[in-house]
Amino acid sequence: MAGMGVAALLAGCAAIDRHEAEDTEQLLAAAGFQMRPADTPAKLADLERLQQHKLVRHARDGEATYIYADAADCKCLYSGDQRNYDHFEKLRVQEDVAQQEMMAAEMNQQAEMNWEMWGPW
Repeated sequence: MAGMGVAALLAGCAAIDRHEAEDTEQLLAAAGFQMRPADTPAKLADLERLQQHKLVRHARDGEATYIYADAADCKCLYSGDQRNYDHFEKLRVQEDVAQQEMMAAEMNQQAEMNWEMWGPW
């Protein structure tokens, strides 16, 4: 029985990781990052060697290039320049602020609920 609990917990964690990766990939695309599929076995093998689900800065031809690797889900690589990275960070902050505002609104709505008026549950 404990094994099933651990399996369910791991599956839940994997689903959360997948959701976070999808959110990040949507923001990367919105910021102008280019998605490049690992459409050959050699590209997939190279992609698997990279740090996964982390935006990593590299120097390429003397310029900053940012890489995000996802070998598990989309089997793709996102790449962008400093301008794309700056836009991504701006979008990420905007998303964080929007989530905080939504949570505050939900908490305010619950605080205003008159539970006694609705009787016992």
